Amino acid sequence: MKENLPLNAPMKLLLILVIAIFPILSFSQNETDSDEKEPLNIGFVLYTKSNTPGTLFARWNYGNAYSGPGIATGGPKESGYVGNYHVRYYFENGDFSDEYDLVIEKTGNFYDVSWLIKGKVAAKGVGMEVENGLAVGWRRVTD
Repeated sequence: MKENLPLNAPMKLLLILVIAIFPILSFSQNETDSDEKEPLNIGFVLYTKSNTPGTLFARWNYGNAYSGPGIATGGPKESGYVGNYHVRYYFENGDFSDEYDLVIEKTGNFYDVSWLIKGKVAAKGVGMEVENGLAVGWRRVTD
């Protein structure tokens, strides 16, 4: 007989987010009449630590329409994620996508993340540490 294994806190949060967001995603994408759908203003990035202090690797996705790798440099030499970085993102084919000043701040057990262009906030996100990195959900700031 199989035993039910308890879910750890990060897995529970991820499951709750998927259940909460999935109906919204499917409804929003199906409401457009045009052949080309505008991506949702929802993104996800997973930052993982590099062997080089102050450097993070990134794997990002925006609205399930765009994705690719990235690298954040210039962060603190201490371990952890908190700090100020400069991040460059690329598309899957290797072409350059965007670059930002990245600010990661810890708030209790979670993180507040901001992406800035010339000192102005372009995107905001919230994150949490998972087994292999820092998982962050984000959106572009348009207001």
